[in-house]
Formats: sequence, C-alpha cells, structure tokens
Amino acid sequence: MSAWIYIFLGAALGLLVVWVLRQSMGFVAQKPEDYEDATPEFDVRHHLNGPLLCEGVIYGPFGRVSSRFVADFEGKWDGTKGSLKERFVYDDGSTQDREWHLTLSENGRIRATAGDVIGAGIGQQTGPTVQLKYRIKLPEASGGHVLNTVDWMYLAPNGTIMNRSQFRKFGIKVAELVATMRPKDGT
Repeated sequence: MSAWIYIFLGAALGLLVVWVLRQSMGFVAQKPEDYEDATPEFDVRHHLNGPLLCEGVIYGPFGRVSSRFVADFEGKWDGTKGSLKERFVYDDGSTQDREWHLTLSENGRIRATAGDVIGAGIGQQTGPTVQLKYRIKLPEASGGHVLNTVDWMYLAPNGTIMNRSQFRKFGIKVAELVATMRPKDGT
C-alpha cells in the first residue's frame, strides 16, 4: 500500500474518534436524568407563563455571531395544556412570530408543536432543566432547510432561564442559539 492510503486511513480514524467523543461527551450527550436531583425545580407551567422577555444571539457554523435578537413571549396555561407566543425582532430589523402548543404529562414529558416544526417536538422537564428535541423548517428566505434541533433550558436560582439550542443538518452543527428568558416585569 502506498503511504497516502495510510495517511487517509489515519485521518479518517482520527475524525471518527473526534466524532464519537463529541457525541458521548458534548452538548448532545446530555440527558434529562443527568439533572434529576438538582434544584430549583423547573415547572414550565410556572416559568413559561405570562409575559417574558428573551434576549439572545445566534452563532453560525464557524462560531461567529450571525444574528442578535430580542423577543417578547406570552405563555398561557390551562392545566396541562399551554401555549407560548413568541415575537422575535432581529438586529437587521426583521421579525418572526411562532406559537408553540405544549402538552405536559404527569411524568414531566412535554409534547410541543408549532407551525414551523415538522411533526411534534418531544421533551422532558427534570430538576432545573427542560430538554426539547424537534425538527424545524427554516423560512424560504433562509434556505428552507429542515434542521434537527436540541433545546436545553436551565433554570438559574434567581428564576432566569438560560437557553442553549443547537441546530444540525446531517449530524453537523450549523447554528447555535444562546438566550436568556425572564419575566417581563422583572420579578
């Protein structure tokens, strides 16, 4: 065999090892049960209820900020069924509206639908966290791609929610969102 084949095989093996490590040790490797004994307790019916202010950034595939935004959310709950209306205003002046329809099960499982979500998102509230996985279809102006999304929301001791979301296409991270959410009245 030529030396190039060994170089190619070594590089391929190295990439495989990096991919396996990232899948088993990185952001996507988190599980809701990792947080089951932590506090404070995240209850979507309380913490995603009423008017909320959200501020965040979106990172592109190379880690640079591609967009900044502020958003007004309005959560409403009736027992185990809720809605979360979102209105985003981006740094370029564009706006985006989304309305989530949420159903909470007794075991903390969450089912979530929205107009730009393919099928239903499935999630879990555990300890101070909420994880939600879903497939989102981007607007045609943004390419119309369908991305696999993992959202993690972490409840801070003061009631602020830190949100980190990763968007993937063919298993490759193409964007990441980091945002804060808190009651709009500041309490």
